[in-house]
Parts: sequence; C-alpha cells; structure tokens
Amino acid sequence: MTKMQNFLKGLIRENPVLVLILGTCPTLATTTSILNALGMGVAATVVLVCSNMAISALRRVIPDKVRIPCYIVLIAGFVTAVELLLHAFVPSLYNSLGIYLALIVVNCIILGRAEMYASKNGVINSAVDGLGMGCGFILALFAMSFIREVFGAGSFCGIEIPGLSKYCIPILAKTPGGFLVFGCLITAVNALSHGKAIKKKDFGCAGCPSAATCGKLSCTDEEKTGEEAAK
Repeated sequence: MTKMQNFLKGLIRENPVLVLILGTCPTLATTTSILNALGMGVAATVVLVCSNMAISALRRVIPDKVRIPCYIVLIAGFVTAVELLLHAFVPSLYNSLGIYLALIVVNCIILGRAEMYASKNGVINSAVDGLGMGCGFILALFAMSFIREVFGAGSFCGIEIPGLSKYCIPILAKTPGGFLVFGCLITAVNALSHGKAIKKKDFGCAGCPSAATCGKLSCTDEEKTGEEAAK
C-alpha cells in the first residue's frame, strides 16, 4: 500500500466514524455547531498524528503487557498540550468543547489506531495513517454538523441564513436528530463504498476494513484450521 492509499483509505473506505463506527460520543455531542465540530476534529487529528508517531517510535520499547496504559499516558500528554493551547489562544472554542476535549484521551479512534496500526508500523506510515483517519474524522463531523446546523438551526457557523431560519427543523439540532443524521450518513457512505447491500458473509474478519493490518487469522482460515483439526 502506497502512502497516498494509506492516507485516502481513512476518508471513505475506512472512515473511522461512518464505517468503523468509532468516536460516536464526540461525533453526536459536538456536531450541533460547525465551528465546534471542526475544532474537535482538528484537535483530535493533531493528537492522533502525534500519538501515532510516538507510539510507533517506541513500539519496540513498550512492554506488551502494559502497552495500553503506556498508550494512554502518551495520548494524555498530547491532549493536555492541545488543551493548554486552545485555552490560551482560542478560549471560546475551549469553553464550547468542554469535557469532550479532555475525553479525546479515551477516544476509540486514537486508541484503535495506536493498537491496530502504529504499534506495528514505522513512524512515517503511522503519521500518514493518523492524518488520513483524522481527516476522515473531520469530514464526518463537518458533514453531520452542516446538516444539523443549517437545516436544524437555520445558520452557518453561527451566522443566521436569511429566509431559512423560519423553515428549519429544530429536532435535527437535538439528540434524536443527531442519531437520525448519523444513520443516514452511514447508509450513504456504505452505498458509495460498496455499491451494494451488506451480505451476511461481509461480517467477521473477511468484511472488516482493518483486516489487512490485523494479526489474527481470517475467519476462513480459522474455519479451515478447525475442519483440519476435526479430521
């Protein structure tokens, strides 16, 4: 896989939010506003790229038995740095994101890429993977926040859209609307990336977008191994 393919896979084919279904908590919580969504996306991307590079560089040093605590400590350090920078230079965004900024530490996207990719690959490839996944996260947040703010609140980046504010759909800006938009976007991305309905055989290792980077046997291999053992 080339570096460009490694980067592009995170945008649609392995989008962390709309395909892998990770990071749903900040996705639903911060997408009522485009500015908040973009702020969360950029902050998470910076942490994702930096943590991927650090974990990849230290992958031969970190003991396997304590790798998850070590990953969290590294990620927490980068999150703290991002928090301090936002608090100092963009206090309004810092206050808007609130607790969800600190919760980047346990964001499933960042921990997932650390465990699945950065711990098994070089620094440059891990940085590219983190950037691609981060851009996919930003893209998903922007798409959701655009629909929810424009059609739910009748505004764009906090600026009221003349004529539309009277005909907006307020439920889109609320929690039920967030789940509705989320489900519709997942369906749309699945249709674009696969072009067909998901079949039963797509579930499991064979249908997993990250199967190429997983060290486990595929479902087919496991079945064959079981059949050979039975014979």
